[in-house]
Amino acid sequence: MSAISNFTACRRFENGAALTKDSPGLGLIHKKVNISRPFQKVSLVRSKRMFKGSNIRMTLVDERLSSGKVVVPSEVLAYELVQGAKVRWSYIMEGSLPEPPTAVLLHGILGSRKNWGSFARRLAQEFPKWQFLLVDLRCHGDSASLKKRGPHTVASAALDVLKLLGQLRLTPRVVVGHSFGGKVALSMVEQVAKPLARPVRVWVLDATPGEVRAGADGDDHPAELISFLSKLPEEVSSKRDIVEALILEGFSRDVAQWVVTNLRQTNPAGSSPSHLSWVFDLKGIAEMYQSYEDTNLWKIVEDVPRGVHVNFLKAERSLHRWALEDIRRIHVAEEQAVEEGGGVEMHVLEDAGHWVHADNPDGLFKILSFSFQGF
Repeated sequence: MSAISNFTACRRFENGAALTKDSPGLGLIHKKVNISRPFQKVSLVRSKRMFKGSNIRMTLVDERLSSGKVVVPSEVLAYELVQGAKVRWSYIMEGSLPEPPTAVLLHGILGSRKNWGSFARRLAQEFPKWQFLLVDLRCHGDSASLKKRGPHTVASAALDVLKLLGQLRLTPRVVVGHSFGGKVALSMVEQVAKPLARPVRVWVLDATPGEVRAGADGDDHPAELISFLSKLPEEVSSKRDIVEALILEGFSRDVAQWVVTNLRQTNPAGSSPSHLSWVFDLKGIAEMYQSYEDTNLWKIVEDVPRGVHVNFLKAERSLHRWALEDIRRIHVAEEQAVEEGGGVEMHVLEDAGHWVHADNPDGLFKILSFSFQGF
């Protein structure tokens, strides 16, 4: 994979795969385009400036949100765009090139866009006409440095994603959300101001629309994990020490090793001792998780907007309890949606715990694949 980090170099690809703005006159700085075959991965990081321009019609949001200043996309959320080999599109060239089918992939609490990286590349390899938008939700990953205003809720996280889509001038055909991200996906549907112009498939992976039920004793509990992390120092010297501390506290090794992916080295590489700091805003994340427990989106499921098809996927060994009532209501919604021209479906991913894209990526790929066929 080659990386091009200046605008002059990127101009060579105007008729090819990717373009980015790196000229100070265009109001963006430090943009990086990584190009490879058979897919492309466009990484945009935070800009310190904003530019003025004419109002851009939001793709999925009430037009009132598009008034005023136009925000540089990377000021909304940190994101990556993984493009299939046959995609020839850039938001800079929007209007002159056809919009490719786009899918949005959303991570869960304490995760980041990197959770979806390898899975998105696999999708781009198999479906080369598609592009996949991976975001760091507010308070997570590289978006934590954007210092979003509260309240930090499912709804505000969803609105962030909608704003980013508006700035990129994209209308996704597929939205996939894992755990907390699943409720974010449903909230995106709830906040759309009008019926969608074309069918959109929403995937809610191992999350229910309403009450969040903790797993059995011995399972990893997110609220307890957040509480424990809040007691740790902001800067540490060893990932191994954190992993062992989490295991000693009763969390699984898998979760402990996943949590420390949120640590970044803050002193020069090779320095001794190393200094690692957390990239997330844990206070904001605690508020987001509380909102995840409190938010009820059954109304959207039981009265699916025209043009939307909602798919629920339950992990066979889920850490979160799926009550029989949850499953019953989803099946009732399936029947209701068929009668009204919408769509609700329930799926089960075998041989997988809550971390579906890590536990059984082949099974998940097979289930999701039909959403990307026909293009």
